Amino acid sequence: MCLFSLASHLSVLKFSHSLSITCTMLFPISFVAAAGLSASVFAAPVADIDECDYGYPAAPTRNATSTTVSAGIVSSMPAVASSSSSATPATNITVSGSSNSTGPLQWVGVNESGAEFGAGKIPGVYGTDYTWPLTSSIDTLMGKGMNIFRIPFLMERLAQTTMTATLDAAYLGNMSALVSHITAAGGHAVLDPHNFGRYAGSIISSTADFKTFWTHIATEFKSDDKVIFDCNNEFHDMTSNQQVAELNQACIDGIRASGATTQYVFVEGTSYTGAWTWTTSGNSEVMGNLTDPSNKIVYEMHQYLDADGSGTSDVCVSSTIGAERIAEATKWLRANGKKGIIGESAGGNNTVCKTAVKGLIDGLVDASDVWMGYLWWGGGPWWGDYIFSMEPSSGTSYVAYVDTIASYA
Repeated sequence: MCLFSLASHLSVLKFSHSLSITCTMLFPISFVAAAGLSASVFAAPVADIDECDYGYPAAPTRNATSTTVSAGIVSSMPAVASSSSSATPATNITVSGSSNSTGPLQWVGVNESGAEFGAGKIPGVYGTDYTWPLTSSIDTLMGKGMNIFRIPFLMERLAQTTMTATLDAAYLGNMSALVSHITAAGGHAVLDPHNFGRYAGSIISSTADFKTFWTHIATEFKSDDKVIFDCNNEFHDMTSNQQVAELNQACIDGIRASGATTQYVFVEGTSYTGAWTWTTSGNSEVMGNLTDPSNKIVYEMHQYLDADGSGTSDVCVSSTIGAERIAEATKWLRANGKKGIIGESAGGNNTVCKTAVKGLIDGLVDASDVWMGYLWWGGGPWWGDYIFSMEPSSGTSYVAYVDTIASYA
């Protein structure tokens, strides 16, 4: 899921289907835009967007209960200098592991947004600029059988001022409370720095700093086997493809250096880690050489089903596009002895998309020797009427898709 940046203050470029681009100065983009342009400017597919989704709401839909996570962990942590205003609440690799899923896929679940919202406000105010997912919503989804939840967050809020800074106590505390809630119930929690290979607006160039960042995080969660570390969300327009591979390797090395040796590590490629472009974007040439002494690397790919693969439309190309867009990635995983997961995907509330989504997941099931799971984008309490909202109980996709997705769990 992409969040693009153009201005220091929030600007909004309205799309159809109740979508918008939230523009801040955090992330560079490969096309020119300005506030106030009509939706028709973006009617044609946008070049080089690939798996990126623009769907962040211009003004979050707030729920009075959405800011309640836990104060206990925050209050029990040692004091950490913080500028945050959120202190109120709280080689071929064989992957092994257990699963709570009764189906052929080890994991089926949902992305849970909130902590990555308000990227133009760093560190931001908890409950105003960003929030955390509702544990009650996660409980509802787990009651349906889902067993994995990806938690997007911002590096700049967790490690403030520099990438190697001591982790912010309040932000970490709320993250830890959410993770503990998920894993105590038997689910897996995926920690996803939703940064697109950037920190404070600049491409991450120091593998040493990135390794340190991950060592800090993994140290906090190394005793929880059900935590999964996702190195970074949707690298794109980097200095080189090799740089993406090197950053992923630094992530793996930093995690293992912390003593976290039992957790899975999700690695993502360039070009927004698209499954449909995995073998044409350069990922297939550089990503296969990653190594992990724990043999727990999983290749995370994203796949949307609209014309440009951006996830900005509820219109799917065809009823077969889901299966078609993962076919080459499946071949690559199998040929290289790797494991993969679709970490983001969605489709509109219509017959064509429903058939296409089912076809995609059926394709994963048919190739469950290499595919480990599937996650829907996206859950979270601030999505409002977003076309892909999986938020119980009235989210558009929750109503349209929850039983279909859960049937694979």
